[in-house]
Amino acid sequence: MAKIPGDEPRHGKVTMRDVAQRAGVGLATVSRVINGKPGVAADLIERVNEASRALGYRHDVTASSLRRADRRTATIALVLEDVANPFSSALHRAVEDAARAEDILVLTGSSDEHPEREHELIDTFTLRRVDGLIVVPTGGTDGQLATVRRQGTPIVCVDRLVELDRVDTVTVDNREGTRAAVRRLLDLGHRRIAYLGDMRAIWTARERYEGYLEAHAGAGRPVDERLVRRDIRSAEAAEHAIGEILTAVDDPPTAVFAAQNLLTIGTLRTLQRLGLHDRVALIGFDDFPLADMLRPGVSVVSQDPAEIGLMAARLLLGRINGGDHRHARHAVVPTGYIARGSGEIPPP
Repeated sequence: MAKIPGDEPRHGKVTMRDVAQRAGVGLATVSRVINGKPGVAADLIERVNEASRALGYRHDVTASSLRRADRRTATIALVLEDVANPFSSALHRAVEDAARAEDILVLTGSSDEHPEREHELIDTFTLRRVDGLIVVPTGGTDGQLATVRRQGTPIVCVDRLVELDRVDTVTVDNREGTRAAVRRLLDLGHRRIAYLGDMRAIWTARERYEGYLEAHAGAGRPVDERLVRRDIRSAEAAEHAIGEILTAVDDPPTAVFAAQNLLTIGTLRTLQRLGLHDRVALIGFDDFPLADMLRPGVSVVSQDPAEIGLMAARLLLGRINGGDHRHARHAVVPTGYIARGSGEIPPP
């Protein structure tokens, strides 16, 4: 049997020149087919595609982007707090769906609330020449974000407010959502409401704590600092903190506000362990899976991470596609309240 040129086993990287030889067409024809350019006959397209499959050719997207007039790579990057967190997962999916509609790939990493890790991720993604960045900022890399933006890469920060030139931000109304929820507890008659908060270096954590304080001030009620724990980073730490408050304080709280979903989960574990889950009221900030399946169901201040992600993606894609507004834009997504029972438990 006659040997077809190109059937020989290959060693090393397959090039467009190899594909052209196998398909029996010119190099320019292969380039037009690979890059989706018009003006190539259907039979030639099929021959080029068949040769590409046979040889295992993989198109070098990065090299192509460097030759494009607009220098785009059709990629954006998403820097999250933790991709395992349900809030982050839902936000990620919304960004991915919006990007996919524009044939854009999303690269993702977790900072774990460490500025050094966030710095590394931003460096890595910008070196890969992503067309834009969506970042949940730790608050420790504002200088780096400002530099990247000045160099021309569009940036949208989500969940936490930043004030940087032409860096757009999408947040929810953290302060008002917390204030309204704590006021609900006060209106039920609770006078001792414990508070568990995230790291105070985080803008959202500070805003939610201010909402807790404002609710008490508005009701003319003092805050007992013995019922407050901040800088809590995990569900396990929340378990310990609320357990300490419930057992060590002479006059324990009759209600708890947990200002982050992992802290709500930790609080719930301790309440169940102590047999207090149907006696101590609980409201959490941000929903989590199966919260409605518990007894009582967990009442939460709800935010819509999918809407946040979609809005962030729209702002970023708008700038990438030429809508480079002079000033930074701040979009605020409203919160809601889901009453499931735990937040409606009255005081003894």
